Order: sequence, then structure tokens, then C-alpha cells
Amino acid sequence: MSTTEVRPHDEESDRWADVRDLPPSAKLVAKVLDYNDTLSQSQLAEETLLPPRTVRYALTRLEEVGVVESRFSFSDARKRLYSLKV
Repeated sequence: MSTTEVRPHDEESDRWADVRDLPPSAKLVAKVLDYNDTLSQSQLAEETLLPPRTVRYALTRLEEVGVVESRFSFSDARKRLYSLKV
């Protein structure tokens, strides 16, 4: 690529711009949610092989930057389900 060429707008990299500066655990949780539509915290811990406490921290960081949304589970109101918004 020469210096005069302009790279096309890369939507995929912009999509993850809010996640880029977060800890690796948050990036992993976001990527797992990208592959799976909606997961509970325990399912995320199982999928990522991260401790539940680390998953909680990652979800908190992702919610702070607004890339993850949560809602109560209809089948079990004690659980929250998380999905990616980006």
C-alpha cells in the first residue's frame, strides 16, 4: 500500500473501538458474547474458563462503556442475561 492510498472505512475495527482499551478478560467476554447471542454469567464463566469473579468484573467494565446490556431471565428471575450491543 503506498502512502497516497486511502484505506477503506473498516467497520469491524470501529465496532470494537469502545472495547479496545479494556482488560483482556473484558475483551474475551465481549468476543464470546459476539459468538453467542445471550448468555448468563455462569454460562460466560463456563465458555471463557474465567473465574466467576473475573467475569463479573469484565461485565461491569463492558456495561460501563455501553457495549453490553443485561436483562432478567424470564425462566429464572435470579439470573441476568447478557448480550452484546455493538
